[in-house]
Amino acid sequence: MLGTGFPAARLLLVEQPFPWGPEGLRTSRFDRKVAQALEKRAGKEGIRVQAIRRPGVSPEESRRRWAIADTRDDARSLRWGEYTDDAELLELPLDGSLGEADEEPLYLVCTHGKHDPCCGQRGRPLVIALSAARPDRVWQASHLGGCRFAPTVLTLPLGLMYGRVPPSAASDLVVATDRGLVVGPFLRGRIGLAPAVQAALAFAHEQLALPACSDVSPLSMQSIDAARVGVRVTSRRGRFEVTVERRRMTAADLTCGAPGLSWFLAHRGVAIEPVDSN
Repeated sequence: MLGTGFPAARLLLVEQPFPWGPEGLRTSRFDRKVAQALEKRAGKEGIRVQAIRRPGVSPEESRRRWAIADTRDDARSLRWGEYTDDAELLELPLDGSLGEADEEPLYLVCTHGKHDPCCGQRGRPLVIALSAARPDRVWQASHLGGCRFAPTVLTLPLGLMYGRVPPSAASDLVVATDRGLVVGPFLRGRIGLAPAVQAALAFAHEQLALPACSDVSPLSMQSIDAARVGVRVTSRRGRFEVTVERRRMTAADLTCGAPGLSWFLAHRGVAIEPVDSN
């Protein structure tokens, strides 16, 4: 699963409590033209738009919530606001200057069954388990990518994406996230980074026995050859060069919605060496 977090480091979360079609916000009760314009505007700034809704049956309220999440190391934040008319969001500053700051971890679980039935079938039991551990901190989310890894969880504002998380692991995931720790067995990667960098960070956390998300950060990346990438990281133990191997893999039935033979690029760390500070 490593290296499969999406490339955007910032998100605009839009509460849309009613059913989502295959395209999420665009195919819901949200104004389609506004959704397209909002996604285009946010995309120019490298921001991903996600539809979200509360677990269970949502009341039909006129005011709904929005949130802007920034997962970058030097700007990590989560801010909330409200809107009534869909078009209001086209005037929303996307720089995080508005909204009420939220210091608690947030959990997004992909339950977008109209995009891929695996997400709906496997995501909802995890929503229930996480909600039991952290009431009011769990939201259902539209397509987060990597349906074959359902159920998928994105923790904000850490930006850590997890896959194949069983409901039985919900409590452990919450405890770790509250402490800012990385849960290796379910880790897909840290969003906003290149796949090889995501894999390198995971390898460094494991090999250096540094479990906190803030313990390891990326510095640079360069291609070694067609099959390997070198990623330089900094950590509480100094700087290291991580070698990541990437390999094209073939597989069948990667998702419930797309059966048949397909392929993907697998990334895994294979070596880590200290970098001479001199």
